[in-house]
Amino acid sequence: MPNTIPSPDSNPPLPGCEARPRQVSYRAEAIPAEAAQPDDVLIAFESGRRWRLWGRDGRQRETDLAVKALADSTRGLPVLLGCGLGFALREILNSTSGPVAVVDRETPIQSVTRSRDLAEDPRVFWVDAPDPEAALDALTHWQMDHDGLPLRPLLMPLYARLDPEFYKIILGHLEASSRFDLWSRTAYAKCRSWPPRVLLLTSQYFLLGEVIGAFQRIGVPHRLLEFTPRETGRTEFVQDLLTAILEFKPDLVLTINHLGVDREGVLMELLEKCRLPLASWFVDNPHLVLYVYTNLVSPWTTIFTWDADNVDSLRAMGFEHVHYLPLGTDIHRFRPHSGPASCPESWQSRISFVGNSMLAKVAARLKAGRFPRPMLLAYREVAWSFGESADDSVREHLRTTFPDVFKSFTALPSVEERLAFETAVTWEATRLYRNRCVRGILPFHPLIAGDKYWKVALRNQPERWRWHPELSYYSDLPRFYPCSEINFNCTSMQMKGAVNQRVFDVPACGQFLITDQRRQMDQLFEPGREVVSYSEPGEIPELVGFYLRHPQARKKIARAARSRVIREHTYDQRMTTLLQIMLAVYD
Repeated sequence: MPNTIPSPDSNPPLPGCEARPRQVSYRAEAIPAEAAQPDDVLIAFESGRRWRLWGRDGRQRETDLAVKALADSTRGLPVLLGCGLGFALREILNSTSGPVAVVDRETPIQSVTRSRDLAEDPRVFWVDAPDPEAALDALTHWQMDHDGLPLRPLLMPLYARLDPEFYKIILGHLEASSRFDLWSRTAYAKCRSWPPRVLLLTSQYFLLGEVIGAFQRIGVPHRLLEFTPRETGRTEFVQDLLTAILEFKPDLVLTINHLGVDREGVLMELLEKCRLPLASWFVDNPHLVLYVYTNLVSPWTTIFTWDADNVDSLRAMGFEHVHYLPLGTDIHRFRPHSGPASCPESWQSRISFVGNSMLAKVAARLKAGRFPRPMLLAYREVAWSFGESADDSVREHLRTTFPDVFKSFTALPSVEERLAFETAVTWEATRLYRNRCVRGILPFHPLIAGDKYWKVALRNQPERWRWHPELSYYSDLPRFYPCSEINFNCTSMQMKGAVNQRVFDVPACGQFLITDQRRQMDQLFEPGREVVSYSEPGEIPELVGFYLRHPQARKKIARAARSRVIREHTYDQRMTTLLQIMLAVYD
């Protein structure tokens, strides 16, 4: 499976929310001059233009604006766009128990009205963000902290003229948000009958096609909420999610590898308030994903993991509902060979391996991490030791086996940097192990399909082997696997007990596989009759040689493995199991 470690990259702005420098500067003067609480403010621009904040009766006009807004407003959270003289804010605080938000970055006006002093009231949430998007993000978090009530904006008229590309944009988004009367409309019954309705969070991740195809075949109503990973937790994403909930009325939300779940927990708070369960199926190491998040443990979250070894550790993190759900295959895509025309000569081989050399991946992670010298000097030794150990966690292996490196690791300034080092060690351990395994098949002149750096990794090997560029999972591999007498597999070090996708896909094609032994494999296939495995790389040459000489044995095992896959290991069956568990947990 592809690695899907969260990226710390910055987020792109929402449409219309790009940060822009202020076009004009001005100074503010109190009217009357030197008044502690002025009746009005004069705005004087460098061009010579002069505006008044209110004109005559400024105090009363601003107070009346707040009174009218309070009288007209339904239940919600008031948001002042501009604090003005401060009298509107005082009126709201005197008339309600709060809370109230203020969006105001007009420092010259604040300095003469002393309105910023009102932010000392604990009921006041003051936002002076540099751009509309940052302001909206702050307001979204504040909204979730106060039961997700609708935001009710109140605009000070002059502020829209002072900086329309800030206040007017925020006003437009808040007016859209104010249309949600969420909680009364999300109080429908959920997870009461089959088939459940599923809202699927999607960012075009690998495996979503299989999930959607399974839903279509087993008759599960579903709806996709498209997003980019950088949008989650933002005002626009939250509003799109609320719209989908109100229109589609799902029984549950499903995501892969927690994609769509923001690190700060806004999505989880919202789902909990809607009493809408989340199913998250991890098909990569969950610990390389979850520890960059906070506020995620909730009774409304059920975790599914492809690796049974993670169940106890995920429960130890506080997740109440954790279930083992291994990978599977799409037997409608991966199926027996359709004829010689689908097998070009360049794909034909006695034995083949499909996989990445990991050289470039490790180098890129080390370069991006900029780790201290002691960590860089030790990472390869750490990786080798981790690969040879029974430990599933790089962090724990560092703590117990490399205490000096662990001290440097814990001193790294950010979660992202610690995650980057764990990932680099995991990928280097995979590289070292994969290199040893692949060398075991070189005497049989294999075809290796992957990145170009295999030519570097195997440059000093005397045996003849062929290289093929990387293949597409969806369009190439279903046709590629049948072109080899033996398909070879070695598993990533991000899971030491689980089996990977190839263990299901190759037999689904009716083809023979040799793979490395994994603790959980015997629960999925009958050893010897449905799967052939090696315990360590030294066994590979003898095993490959034997099965190349015995084609009937290969065919018998391949037939048995395909029968098992069809009976028990399709994505239709995986999705049925997942949804049945969700109904049982949340009925």
